[in-house]
Amino acid sequence: MSNPSPNQPLPPPVFQFNQDRNFDVKNSIFRYLKSWPWIVLCMLLGVVAAFMVNRYSTPTWSVESTVLVKEADHSVGSELFETSGFLKPSSNIENEIGILKSYSLAEEAVAGLDINVQTYQEGVLGLVRHYGGESLLVEVDWQHPQMVGGMIKVVAKDENSFDLSINEEDFQVYNPNDPFYKTDLEIVGLKEGTYSFGQWVEGSNFKFRIKNIAAVAGEDFYFQLQDTPSLAKKYKAELAVAPINEEASILSLTLETPVRRLGEDYLNKLMEVYLKRELEEKNRTSDNTVRFIENQLSGITDSLTFFEDRLEQYRTQNKVFNLSEEGNLIFERMQELETEKSQTEINLKYYQTLQNYLNNNSAEDLVVPSVVGISDPLLNSLVMNLGELQSEQVRLSANFSEQAPAVREIKNKIANTKKALRENVNSAIANTQTLISEIKGNIRQIDQEINTLPETERRLLGIQRKFNINENIYVYLLEKRAEAEITRASNAPKNSVLDWAKAGDFPVSPKTKVNFLLGLLLGFMIPVAFIYTKDFFNVKIEDVKELEKLSKVPVVAKIGRAKYGYSNPVLDKPKSPVTESFRSLRADMTYLSPNKKYMTILFTSTISGEGKTFCAVNTASAFALKGKKTLLMGLDLRKPKIAADFKLNNDRGISTCLSADIPWQKVVQSTSTAHLDVLLSGPIPPNPAEILLQEKFNEIMQEIKEKYEVVIMDCPPVGLVSETKELFRYADINIFVFRQEYSRKENVELLNDLHERGGVKKLYGLLNDIHIRSTRYGYGYGYDYGGYGGYHEEEGMPWWKRIFDRR
Repeated sequence: MSNPSPNQPLPPPVFQFNQDRNFDVKNSIFRYLKSWPWIVLCMLLGVVAAFMVNRYSTPTWSVESTVLVKEADHSVGSELFETSGFLKPSSNIENEIGILKSYSLAEEAVAGLDINVQTYQEGVLGLVRHYGGESLLVEVDWQHPQMVGGMIKVVAKDENSFDLSINEEDFQVYNPNDPFYKTDLEIVGLKEGTYSFGQWVEGSNFKFRIKNIAAVAGEDFYFQLQDTPSLAKKYKAELAVAPINEEASILSLTLETPVRRLGEDYLNKLMEVYLKRELEEKNRTSDNTVRFIENQLSGITDSLTFFEDRLEQYRTQNKVFNLSEEGNLIFERMQELETEKSQTEINLKYYQTLQNYLNNNSAEDLVVPSVVGISDPLLNSLVMNLGELQSEQVRLSANFSEQAPAVREIKNKIANTKKALRENVNSAIANTQTLISEIKGNIRQIDQEINTLPETERRLLGIQRKFNINENIYVYLLEKRAEAEITRASNAPKNSVLDWAKAGDFPVSPKTKVNFLLGLLLGFMIPVAFIYTKDFFNVKIEDVKELEKLSKVPVVAKIGRAKYGYSNPVLDKPKSPVTESFRSLRADMTYLSPNKKYMTILFTSTISGEGKTFCAVNTASAFALKGKKTLLMGLDLRKPKIAADFKLNNDRGISTCLSADIPWQKVVQSTSTAHLDVLLSGPIPPNPAEILLQEKFNEIMQEIKEKYEVVIMDCPPVGLVSETKELFRYADINIFVFRQEYSRKENVELLNDLHERGGVKKLYGLLNDIHIRSTRYGYGYGYDYGGYGGYHEEEGMPWWKRIFDRR
């Protein structure tokens, strides 16, 4: 391709116009990068805040212990009922978790520790909880209503007295007669003043006394009263119990607390209470057995004593001591039947007691059948399972309402077990009664044989038979009682503590590394979120790329901010970057209107203040410096500004020519710049819109265009007045001025409307007053013109401002 000849005009420049409205990731990243100093500063502040939190937060420790849960041995025949739903496993992980997290267990542990008085002392940032080693002892009468929740301050005056005051008045009243419902205390009846150590401080809602252990004069001491139900609920909620894994039957107990020794003591006490409860349940069975046997022995003892006396008396009176051989044989057979009958009657009595329990829902504890010699495995399994189900119901009822699914489920299991047990008992009673009838029939047959013996021997046999029957029963019951007592003595919890409570080596809160990471993230996210929110709600034009995306006409120039206080930097600061931008605009005008010796350029904007007059004045100055004969016309008849820029008097101008028959040549004023004349707007007329629509103005424009090479028209804002739309037809190039961070984005629609529906040709955009440098687009006021050292006058800026300058 051949190069154009020197005389051939250059082709007009191609202005790229980007109408892509899609999200630009790269540009968005640079948008945030230009604020990197603020982001780094916020991240440093986040790290400092994290350090302060780690340094002054009260550390929280995790205390952990483990318990081994052993499965109890199943009795014979129990597996037959488990599939029917009558029985449940005698021990399982979920039940043990429920027991450990129960309110009743927590309440017993709290009561055993005596931690209702919580003591504090002054710390760096507030009160610090103390546990153990207090120099003052607070003794509380919990049978009396007490103020709980608030904070009381004690200052020792000397060895015998102290000052008492209220530090926090958030008190509630704990009533021992209604321990689960506290009422707010509106008036604190505790009087502040001086009290003696050991003296009861008593009122309608408080009763306590303070004893001096090792306090010295001036030592302060804070304490807070907490009732046992509230503490039990608190620890119950804070305790975490879970298996160490899905396959194991080892439970891990975890408690997070700011006082690790208190946490260790509580978990240890809780496990002690847990094992004690299990042992008491086992001992209860042995106690019930002993009680049942002793009730039977009380009746047998009297009968045995009575028949022993009668036997001794009969032998003495009749001098008969031994039976004949025939009598001994009959006696041995009779004794076997009577012993069998007595044992069977004891079994029948147990069945009847159990039946009465089932029919009347007796509150007495059950006795296992095997204890009284009943070897029925199914009956034993049913009775043992019923006892466990009832214990489970008591525990669940203490923690859940009657409508809770777990409570309703346990009730259904109890009902099913009782139904199966009732049927089994009824059958056993019928079978036992039949067996007793058979034994009685055999005894009657032996009685007939006894009648053949001599009368003396016959009577001796009768008395001795009754004596031996009671003696055998007595010995049998004594053996069973001894077995029950041995069983009780050998009882031990099936579960065991693997590890007693121990706190970790490091606190779990505050989490130092997590806090530092969170501080960094927040320090990064907060300024990013602020920038995003600011951009989201920003309605002002911020850069050329944004204007190009919104505009449907090319943007031909970007003008920087004149930071020198001059309204005409082209003349006053010829080596400044902003002057170079007007030279660039002057060069572009040649290509926008090629092959024209004469050129008319119109400047307008949407509203006042966007810098159209500034651009018009400096563009005119740029053409004049090139040697072009230039006329600057002030056509803003409502708000004229050009006169002040050139220090001229606005007493005559275009309004004078149009309102009076005065030639325009007489009102044109020369300036100190060669080749630059100014036609001011003149005095403000009463009808500025109509005066520019006269035919005379058309004639004036034709004459001006013939005399001047370049005519610059400074017109009113097109968004505010109507006459500017009539002036577009006189211009070869129409420049619509926008101002960075001043012009609103929706104002671009007016430019687009003029281009599409207004029929305005040669319409271009210009962004004025660029002072926020945009590194994300690779351009900027300082980049374009300030990056080539020695070509332009550098703008002085302190180092600290350069760091935080918006780039």
